[in-house]
Amino acid sequence: MKKYTILVLTLLLFSCSNDPNLFIPHLNGYWEIDEVTLPDVTKRDYNYNDTVDYFSITDSLTGFRKKMKPRFDGTYTTSKDVESLILKIENDSLHIYYDTPFANWKETVLNATEDQLLIINDQKIKYLYKRFEPIVVEK
Repeated sequence: MKKYTILVLTLLLFSCSNDPNLFIPHLNGYWEIDEVTLPDVTKRDYNYNDTVDYFSITDSLTGFRKKMKPRFDGTYTTSKDVESLILKIENDSLHIYYDTPFANWKETVLNATEDQLLIINDQKIKYLYKRFEPIVVEK
């Protein structure tokens, strides 16, 4: 009986592991920060964001991230700043490698679903994003 219990627990553990390939289709689109967790486990909630992150990923696993400022008419304003990126699966994790004229850095996607995105950076800061839904005010 003990052997069966160990076998079942082992199967459950492996079946719950996240396949980083399944995260990729969820990255495209508009995301707003919902919560930030610092390495000391201090959390900061974001009730309002005046900017959102827009991710655009191609089939070749390259793309960009850009800060966008939503407007009430459903459009966005933005600067010309853009962060080029490359996605790589390494050691069973999905990594995002960013490149700008000023810096290069890496983030790791811990989880990505249709509605949530969890990323950790090299400073061990976790960013929990929620899918952005624009508020459109009709005239």
